[in-house]
Amino acid sequence: MTALERRSSLSLALIFALRMLGLFLVLPVFALEAHKYPGGDNPALVGLAMGIYGLTQALLQLPLGMASDRFGRKRVILPGLLVFAAGSLLAAQADSLTGLLLGRALQGAGAVSAAVTALLADQTRDAVRTKAMAWVGGSIGLMFALALVAAPALAAHIGLSGLFGLSCALALAGVAVLLWWVPPEPGRQGQALRGRMAAGLAEVWTHPDLLRLNLGVFVLHTVQLSMWVAVPALLVQAGLGKEQHWRLYLPAVVLSFAALGGLFALERAGRLRAALLGAIALVLLVQAGLGALAVSGATPTLWLLGPLMWVFFCGFNALEASQPSLVSRMAPAHLRGAALGSYNTLQSLGLFAGGALGGALVKWSGTPGLFAVTSALTALWLVLTWPLRPVGRNGH
Repeated sequence: MTALERRSSLSLALIFALRMLGLFLVLPVFALEAHKYPGGDNPALVGLAMGIYGLTQALLQLPLGMASDRFGRKRVILPGLLVFAAGSLLAAQADSLTGLLLGRALQGAGAVSAAVTALLADQTRDAVRTKAMAWVGGSIGLMFALALVAAPALAAHIGLSGLFGLSCALALAGVAVLLWWVPPEPGRQGQALRGRMAAGLAEVWTHPDLLRLNLGVFVLHTVQLSMWVAVPALLVQAGLGKEQHWRLYLPAVVLSFAALGGLFALERAGRLRAALLGAIALVLLVQAGLGALAVSGATPTLWLLGPLMWVFFCGFNALEASQPSLVSRMAPAHLRGAALGSYNTLQSLGLFAGGALGGALVKWSGTPGLFAVTSALTALWLVLTWPLRPVGRNGH
């Protein structure tokens, strides 16, 4: 990478990281803290409030990505970060679950993921773009892991409203990074590029391997958010108070990042498909294990939950690092923006579906029903992804 490409990759990955950390910080404690608000005794409404930002993101991700083609990337990213900050502030001041839901919905309206990744594509050469996209993908997994470690301890001191206030501060920090560190964006190609983008949407949505990757990110985030409707309560049942959850998350997260070296070794050996399928299998193993525990009715133990969380993080982090990289590598060059916009839209839909589905399943069928559905979804994902054939680094 050139110095300019490194600066662009690091600064845009940091913007992504700050925003995703703000979103993820409430995830491990939301289901427990929401019970303190009026309306918090309804698990379906709690799940909806957890995932509603994914719906508003999904509705706006592609339109805002295309708007960035017309008006400029930074002119879309800046107001998007400010909208996210406003939603965080609204949630911080909420005194009911409905107020939390509205704040989360406004957070999601700051849907800048497609514009950020498109700007990164604008500022990097084809030869290094996969690496740059992997940095952004890896930042998501890193922030999810950091949130799981930090959120319980923070919530014990500042509560859910304080976490939303911190999310607001993180979004404003992202604004500072955008204004003072991200390199100037290159000139746009105007109407010709916009025409190709619009014409290419149909091709992106009918490209078999891009569809598989879009399905993958949807299922991954549906499963991820559904899990965290139930996992905090399982840890409490195992005797670990919510303010102590970091004691399990921290070693699981650290060890999972150490295992990421295997992913890059397989990529260098030309076995990225095997790595991708293996990571999906790890997520499936965890869902089946948690499901078996729920069906047995046995009291959860930390000796069981700890290894299961480590295995999940190994699979999750590998998928978050590899799938966006594969999208940028497999999409035709003139459709890369459309492909990334579609990918981010399905990611957002997965976050919404996970919150809404997880809450509804816990309410109507309990924890066993929740993990039966997440297991079935992950198994279907594995089967449908099996025929995927990643292209090489040279595009062939």
